Amino acid sequence: MTRRRGKRPTPPNSQAKGQRERHRIPVLMQASCLRAIGAWVPRAHPRRFRPLPCRMPAMLLSLIYLIAITAEAMTGALSAGRRRMDLFGVVIIASVTALGGGSLRDIVLGHYPLGWVKHPEYLGYTIGAAIVATFVARWMHHLRRTFLWLDALGLVAFTLIGCAIAREAGHAPVIVVIAGMLTGTFGGVLRDVLCNEIPLLFHKELYASVSLLTGAAYLLLLHAGVNESTATLGCLGGGFLLRLMAIRYNWDVPKFVYRDEVH
Repeated sequence: MTRRRGKRPTPPNSQAKGQRERHRIPVLMQASCLRAIGAWVPRAHPRRFRPLPCRMPAMLLSLIYLIAITAEAMTGALSAGRRRMDLFGVVIIASVTALGGGSLRDIVLGHYPLGWVKHPEYLGYTIGAAIVATFVARWMHHLRRTFLWLDALGLVAFTLIGCAIAREAGHAPVIVVIAGMLTGTFGGVLRDVLCNEIPLLFHKELYASVSLLTGAAYLLLLHAGVNESTATLGCLGGGFLLRLMAIRYNWDVPKFVYRDEVH
């Protein structure tokens, strides 16, 4: 009996497996290309699609952060100028004002490296803004309203960034809110302490309260199931409006007054 020569018959299971592999390669290539352009990517089932997280709020917060640290650095430089400090002192006060709150937050949370250590360009922005402020100081009083608006926007943006960092680290909600408040307000506190002044945070219109309310609203919205992008944009607008209203109508926290009178 003559044995016919030819290809060995492919077992049904192997043939089906080969077809699946051939179909799988284009699907994987398609998925990787879609991920690269940020489109919708199939996950567990071809009919189920899940959008990649929107980067617009993160980009917006980053842009506001850069504008805010520049404005804060310039106000810090002016405070140093009122105390007749040299250029080195101006740069230190400006850097502490712009980056001190975030640095304090990172130290408290054990979040290393510090933000400006990981991104040295932030330090470059603050130093450049401080030096520019020394040249344009005589005209900056015309921009007082603009700086108030930028300061209000920076307060809320710093708060939301601090809350997001603490939340990603897995801290309790109260710690998340406090981390946001530290980020948003304590740069100015350190500036005033170094300039031997009572911090404006402790005797001016609502400032830390705006930060705390913004952080609390951010967490409540996320807990209620609101999309993170929507919660971020909503709190950014709401906190900014609340701070402007506090400036406009001079809202402040009730003050404690004690007079040590000797009878």
